Amino acid sequence: MAIEIDLSGRVVLVTGGTRGIGAGIGETFLRAGAEVYACAREPVDRLPSHGARSAEFRQADVRDAEQVAGLIAEITRRSGRLDVVVNNAGGTPVADTARASIRLHRKVVELNLIAPLLVAQHARPVLADHGGSIIMISSVSGSRPSPGTAAYGAAKAGLDNLTGTLAQEFAPRVRVNAVVVGLVRSAGQAEHYGDEPAAISGIVPMGRLAEPADVGNACVFLASPMAAHITGSTVTVDGGGERSAYLTARRTI
Repeated sequence: MAIEIDLSGRVVLVTGGTRGIGAGIGETFLRAGAEVYACAREPVDRLPSHGARSAEFRQADVRDAEQVAGLIAEITRRSGRLDVVVNNAGGTPVADTARASIRLHRKVVELNLIAPLLVAQHARPVLADHGGSIIMISSVSGSRPSPGTAAYGAAKAGLDNLTGTLAQEFAPRVRVNAVVVGLVRSAGQAEHYGDEPAAISGIVPMGRLAEPADVGNACVFLASPMAAHITGSTVTVDGGGERSAYLTARRTI
């Protein structure tokens, strides 16, 4: 008998859910039958969709407590419940750490660490009504040096710690897990690792960059009943990491 994940009747919020990884996550939840809300600071022309179904857009800055409270209240009013929150909103420009302004560092930490905490705080009471799930979108930058994106790496390290802490504080009604993401094919990839994905794919053991749907599949699993006893955990979606330099050197000998 085939195992399928059916999230029909579940209501999902994806922050930063209108493009890139967030759009891929939203589309994957739509394929699983869920009702999806995608929030972002600015409206877009195209929303995540699957067949005739598409996500609903809600404009909100997740760094603002009043807007977050309004977002959660509006979703609950319209749909009657909220089952899953995917804290995906995040990112950073590349900047020399020594020369970047403290204002930039603060904004990066606020978006990548404080905002997910804020969303989790406001969503917890609603999620607890039905037994819900919070999924943090983290990064391999949180567990290795992150030159050019120092504040981002530090914030993601904090997000990983926050995941475990909230998992214990919010249990047993709300599960909290993280998906740690490596190199992903998306519109913003060129800024971080160039225009030629083939060159980068060669350093990934699986031989390719992740697609946004790869991240979405991990999120759907963590949100499903199949993960009912999983909380405070991280699922790494990085194709095996980055191939060790000594392996390349060995092949040239």
